[in-house]
Amino acid sequence: MSTPETAATRGLVMVVEDEPSIAELVRMQLARAGYGVHLERDGAQALAAIGRLRPVAVILDIGLPGLDGIEVCRQLRAGNDWTPVLFTTARDDEIDRILGLELGADDYITKPFSPRELVARVATVLRRTSGTPGRSRLLRLGSLVLDPAARRAAADDRDIPLTATEFDLLHFLMGNPGQVFSRDQLLSQVWGYAALDGGRTVDVHVAQVRAKLGDASPIRTVRGVGYSAEEPRL
Repeated sequence: MSTPETAATRGLVMVVEDEPSIAELVRMQLARAGYGVHLERDGAQALAAIGRLRPVAVILDIGLPGLDGIEVCRQLRAGNDWTPVLFTTARDDEIDRILGLELGADDYITKPFSPRELVARVATVLRRTSGTPGRSRLLRLGSLVLDPAARRAAADDRDIPLTATEFDLLHFLMGNPGQVFSRDQLLSQVWGYAALDGGRTVDVHVAQVRAKLGDASPIRTVRGVGYSAEEPRL
C-alpha cells in the first residue's frame, strides 16, 4: 500500500519497506531532514511508482514479498534507470548476495540501523549525484574520458553507464593519477564514511567499474595497499 507523496525542498525519496514500523520511522526521519517521502510495501508497485514519480533516491528493502528488492533493482538498471538505490537488509548473508550480483546499487545498510544514519547515507549519495563542485575539467586516461560536469563516462565512442558511486570512485582515482589509495582512504573520500566491512564494498565497486570499462579501465590493484588510476597498459 502506498502513501501520498509529500512535497519538500530536498526532493522525493521512495521508501520500499514491508515492515510498517520501520517504514514509519524512516519516513519521519526523512521528513524532518526536508525530504518528501513516498512509501511502498510491494516490489511490483514500487517499480511502477518509481517510473511515475521519478524520486531522487530509493531506499529498497531486499526481503520484500513477491518481487524482492534485488529483482526491483535489476529491472531498474536493465531499463537504464540509474536512480540512486540504497539497499536495506536484515541478514549478513544477504550482503554477500548484494555485493556478488553487481546490481548497481549505490549503498547498503544492515538492520537494525539508525534512521539518522540512513538519512545521512541518502544525503551523501545525492551530493555525489548532483555533481562534484570545483572539479569540472575533463579527465582522460587512455581511451577513457570522464566529464564531471555532465557526469558522463565514455570510451572508444561509447557511453558507459555508471551509478553515482561508481562514477565518483572513478572520478576520484582519475583526478589523482598515479597515487595509490588504501580501501579505507577510498571509503572516506568517495563514500564519506567508515565501516567495518568497507573493504568489501570498495573491492566490489572496483570490480563493477572494471567490468563496465573492459580494456579501457585505468584502475590498477597495488597488492597489499589498495588501488590507483594509471594509463592502461598496451
